Amino acid sequence: MPVQVNEQSQEALILSFLSESGSDYTSGEALSSKLGLSRTAVWKHVESLRAKGYRIEAVPARGYRLVEVPDRLTSLEIGPLLDTHDLGRTVHHHESLPSTNERAFRLAQDGAGHGEVVVAEQQTAGKGRRGRTWVSPSGLNLYFSAILRPELPPQRAPELTLVAAVALAEALRDAGADAAIKWPNDVHIDGRKVAGILTELSAEPERVHFVVVGVGVNLNALAEHFPEELRATATSLALALGHPVKRAPFTAALWTRLEEWLDLYLETGFDAVRARWKALSSTLGQDVLVRTDRQALRGHAEDIDPSGALLVRTEGGSLERVLAGDVEQLRPRR
Repeated sequence: MPVQVNEQSQEALILSFLSESGSDYTSGEALSSKLGLSRTAVWKHVESLRAKGYRIEAVPARGYRLVEVPDRLTSLEIGPLLDTHDLGRTVHHHESLPSTNERAFRLAQDGAGHGEVVVAEQQTAGKGRRGRTWVSPSGLNLYFSAILRPELPPQRAPELTLVAAVALAEALRDAGADAAIKWPNDVHIDGRKVAGILTELSAEPERVHFVVVGVGVNLNALAEHFPEELRATATSLALALGHPVKRAPFTAALWTRLEEWLDLYLETGFDAVRARWKALSSTLGQDVLVRTDRQALRGHAEDIDPSGALLVRTEGGSLERVLAGDVEQLRPRR
């Protein structure tokens, strides 16, 4: 029985069928039958995919074979690899945006659903914490913002940053890098920043309307792609592994991890996330200098509390609870 799909899904299904066939050919007749389309319509979709960078061989009497997938981050590349129920099932892909967070925030205000994701190949004004800019060259890395609609009171929304950090660190470790989390929202490899998270929300006093979780991951950036002032402190997954990274498989793996942790968090609370965050942390157990809007604290990072705040034992012996700030991890005294 033919699969009933809309126009937008037909190319994705053709790619899925060809991917499942591996190195074998799939006949035009088989694709036509599965999709409920004419052979001519199948051919037009194949030509459209070729124009988007897919290498598809066509051999008379044998059919079509997928040879190469372009290194892009549309739903066509990511969708067949996803193992999620909501996250990433709708992808808003852009060649260039000022900021994925800004676009996702507007979409959420207009009613975009839980799990919709904005992805850009390039950001021209990527947003970091505390008004900083996230350097976002085109076609190399991963820049996305996920729209979430959790049933949470606003005071618990900051916990979602730690949920995302755990998922991100695990995805990088799955890819082969020894990633660790630097409180509150950075992920490092060998002490250098590879990824950052920016969480923004819309809420009333009693409930969250939506949360936008923005993530930037340096996947294939090389040293020359970073500004001179960042080359000593930034890295990429490709630099850590010694070879380029396929972006779509990493993106799908990350979104799958993120949804798994979100589901667990919303079902059971913050305890499991907190425990895993602590196990992945590079901050805890270190001497730190924390700069907040009000003061600078020097001390020992002892723990995070049940809400995710950093607990610092100061040089004077008091235990300070830090909700937000910049953390510098100090070298041990000799």
